[in-house]
Amino acid sequence: MDHPIHEVADFGVLIRNRRKVQGYTQARLAALCGTGVRFISDLENGKETVEFGKAFVVAQNLGIDLVARVRGGEE
Repeated sequence: MDHPIHEVADFGVLIRNRRKVQGYTQARLAALCGTGVRFISDLENGKETVEFGKAFVVAQNLGIDLVARVRGGEE
């Protein structure tokens, strides 16, 4: 299922919802991803300065594939 991401907060909501569906606490997800609980909290709350590499790892561990689509068919 596609989830349009228009801002950092949208990504945070997706991460939080997926974490809860999978039954993980923030602490368990942080341990799985090699991050701190604070990072997971910041990510879920839409903090704009979170490190993209770590956010990518979190998404991967939650089974979220990131896809970039160019609007208007331009490359």
